Amino acid sequence: MFVSFFPKPKLFFLFALGWSVVLVLVWFAGGERLGELLGVAQPAPDAPPIISPARFLQPHFLWFYGYFAAGILVFYAVWRIVAPHPWERWSILGSGLIVIVTHFNVQISVALNEWRGVFYDMVQRALGTPGSVSSADLYLGVAQFLTLALVGITVAVLNVFFIRHYIFRWRTAMNDFFVSHWGRLRSIEGASQRVQEDTMRFSSTMQGLGVSLIDAIMTLIAFLPILYGLSANVTHLPFIGEIPAPLMTAAIAWALFGTLLLAVVGIRLPGLEFRNQRVEAAFRKELVYGEDDPNRAQPITLSELFANVRKNYFTLYAHYVYFDVARYLYLQADAVFATFIMVPTIAVGTITLGVFQQTVSAFTQVTNSFQYLVSSWPTIVELLSVYKRLRAFEAVLEGGELPDIDRRYLEREQAGVAPQDQPAA
Repeated sequence: MFVSFFPKPKLFFLFALGWSVVLVLVWFAGGERLGELLGVAQPAPDAPPIISPARFLQPHFLWFYGYFAAGILVFYAVWRIVAPHPWERWSILGSGLIVIVTHFNVQISVALNEWRGVFYDMVQRALGTPGSVSSADLYLGVAQFLTLALVGITVAVLNVFFIRHYIFRWRTAMNDFFVSHWGRLRSIEGASQRVQEDTMRFSSTMQGLGVSLIDAIMTLIAFLPILYGLSANVTHLPFIGEIPAPLMTAAIAWALFGTLLLAVVGIRLPGLEFRNQRVEAAFRKELVYGEDDPNRAQPITLSELFANVRKNYFTLYAHYVYFDVARYLYLQADAVFATFIMVPTIAVGTITLGVFQQTVSAFTQVTNSFQYLVSSWPTIVELLSVYKRLRAFEAVLEGGELPDIDRRYLEREQAGVAPQDQPAA
């Protein structure tokens, strides 16, 4: 799954993590000041924010992305020398491009957060003191939002286009790898489906989760300082009172609660999803045999195999009931949680409408990032089930032990046990 696309995956990902930490430390230890020595002007601390796409053409932004790109190119050059790989351009440079674009999208969110503070303060002045704000200023505020949103949407669409090609390249790498060992893999149950379908599902799901994780980490890096600064406006939490950094504390505690809740409630789902693919594959395989052999795919056999499918689906549906109840109740409460913890502050009128909107937006960004597992849990469940199926291929190639369910199937196939005599997964 990974060897086919990445050079020496275990070492590669460890090195990538370490190199990322080094780049971050170098940047905060002096990389930004190095730009000043090279003539890159930094914005003054008290300078008003630039709320337009022009902010991304400022010298300090260009310097950061130049530093980012240089770090990726150095990483690529090292691996090109140490462990050349036929897919290194897509796996290294392609991944690097996705990371850069993901960071840019986070910065769009930061710009929109600043826009909310400025624009809604202006709305409050206009409503509180008629005539204090001109229509032109309000139209300009709307135009600022639209221009930022247009840039964000354009970059996001281009990124999705690139990601689709990236996913297909990863699928191609896995397909070529498994096909080259087809003689050893063909005896595994559902081998054709695993090569044809599971490789695509794995690459697309893994890439989507990876991008979401990177986005969550970068969002936290960008918005935690913002939320910490806004905590100065909110000093008390309901039922708790005054605590240090209340917004940050509440965001982290709420997100951890949701993550642990969903992890516990959904602990049985990965195994059920895997068994679901197993019984589906057994049913599909018998139908395929029946296309060429009139003695296969008899009604009784198919009825029994489909009964296994139905039993597993009904079990899966039953477990998803309580999982979905817990998940949707949490997400509904999450929609108003930021407002709830700010009730004492709103009641005494110590913040403006703009600060309120900015705080809710930043709080939501932070909690959503911490809630990565909450929002991604169904996808993670699907990924685990696909991973288990492809892992059986790798076990064969590496001389390892097959998962129990695949080993039992292979033993029965070799013993000539008929499909209808095989127990349900």
